Amino acid sequence: MDRVALRGLKARGHHGVFPREREEGQTFIVDLVLHIDTRPAAADDDLTKTVHYGVVAEEVVEVVQGEPVDLIETLAERIAQRCLKHDAVAQVEVVVHKPDAPITVPFDDVTITITRSRA
Repeated sequence: MDRVALRGLKARGHHGVFPREREEGQTFIVDLVLHIDTRPAAADDDLTKTVHYGVVAEEVVEVVQGEPVDLIETLAERIAQRCLKHDAVAQVEVVVHKPDAPITVPFDDVTITITRSRA
């Protein structure tokens, strides 16, 4: 499988288990790797035979900005399922970053990485 990667998609969401996270919201960053077969699209130079990564990016931002969830694991799952609705996507790797997580010690980032496929 070939891979189309989107890195650093940013959106503000209200996800988390603490009231402050739900009320104030925070920035989430999403990285995606979409596994697709690009040969049909490349052979015909046809966007309809691949995945439109601009549309995928907009959909991911909608998910992050959408209905709040407690866990970034749940958010990652929702993003993965949305990506798999595109016929060309056979598998997706989703990384959700929560750089402003409510942790009391110095840290750079918190992430969850999941891989989902049609199978």
